[in-house]
Amino acid sequence: MIEIIPLHDVSADAVEALLDEAFGADRHRRTAYVIRGSATAIASLSFAAIEEGTLVGSIQCWPIALVTAAGQLPLVMVGPVAVAPGHQGSGVGRTLMGSALAAAEATGLGDAMMLIGDPDYYGRFFDFSAERTTAWDAPGPVERHRLLARGPRVPDMPGLLAPRARIDA
Repeated sequence: MIEIIPLHDVSADAVEALLDEAFGADRHRRTAYVIRGSATAIASLSFAAIEEGTLVGSIQCWPIALVTAAGQLPLVMVGPVAVAPGHQGSGVGRTLMGSALAAAEATGLGDAMMLIGDPDYYGRFFDFSAERTTAWDAPGPVERHRLLARGPRVPDMPGLLAPRARIDA
């Protein structure tokens, strides 16, 4: 049985090893890493999936901003969602996403969330879409249709995705 626990209860080394296994050791060069910069993940929205004492999945959420002519508009960046290869397709990722989104709603951080991901999957199961992200820029390459957002306060205006200060929630 899979247990969902706060990510901070898991060894940082174990999380890094899982992320390397799921996304490769070169993952730090991806645009998502540039967007979140050196920020600290939002602890209340970051979870681990544990099976028989072993880390089999993780999700992290990050404080970022859309930098516009009007100023910095806060967003929460969801991801990475990492699942150990032997557990992919078993619902671990969906359970982790559900946990993070429920926590975001409970803490008031779910009004403006974004991620880079598969629009069919994240749209169908979690109501993310690219409807309001078409004028957004990223500090690196990104497939526009994979730049997704959800929530009533998602800005629909031109801007650049960038890091922002940590949130304690």
